[in-house]
Amino acid sequence: MRPSPHLLARGFFGRSLDEFKRVSNIALKQEGLRTPTKPYVLLDFSDPASLESCKTMSDADIGGFSKASLEHFSATATAPPHACFRGNVSIELPTNQPQVQRSGYAAWRSLDRGYTLFGKSLWDIDPYTYLALRFKSDGRKYFVNVQTDSIVYTDLHQHRLYAQRPGEWETVLIKWNDFVRTNHGVVVEPQTEMLRQKVRTVGLGLIDRIPGSFELRLSKLWATNGLTDADMAESRSMEPTNARKQDADKQAAASENVL
Repeated sequence: MRPSPHLLARGFFGRSLDEFKRVSNIALKQEGLRTPTKPYVLLDFSDPASLESCKTMSDADIGGFSKASLEHFSATATAPPHACFRGNVSIELPTNQPQVQRSGYAAWRSLDRGYTLFGKSLWDIDPYTYLALRFKSDGRKYFVNVQTDSIVYTDLHQHRLYAQRPGEWETVLIKWNDFVRTNHGVVVEPQTEMLRQKVRTVGLGLIDRIPGSFELRLSKLWATNGLTDADMAESRSMEPTNARKQDADKQAAASENVL
């Protein structure tokens, strides 16, 4: 028996080597016996090539008129290297496709990660409590979408992405247990626990159906058990100077009250 050409591709062996290193690290450091303290990066948009592992979607795929793109931006003094998800939402229906009754959405997600010598390449986020995202939002209604290798291929686990400071860079944590199982936008009952050992894809979608432009910038997504000092320092470095000053003033006032 000879392996098929796609299995001999450099990407296949590269993924296999990465998976071997990851599993070996877990064994050597005995991470399976205790709670991991290091973050598990799922998507990092530091490199422009990272966009090759993602795809955009919109109602244009079914004849609608919404537009969506995912573009890379280099680091600046006030922003990390990141991907910018932007475009325009339209709720106009195609006149020549009566079967299309609803439009007005745009989304992106990571591509399936392919196969390795160990089987299908999936993320095992079971040892972690949170999904962390570093992003800059325009304040519109975005959802985080997680797809697992479950029996129902079209199931999605979703959670609203709440921006605390629209227009500014921020980092949020979402509990994996707080995601809701849906199918084609409808909550599925009975709810079942996310198959956290076999996460296939992650992404974000805009579903408020409000016509007009949108823009969401994203630096990184990772699984974690809490923000590390490095995470907090990086997040703070992206805050505007006046925001840092306000926080410092609040801390000083709190200290005076204690004293």
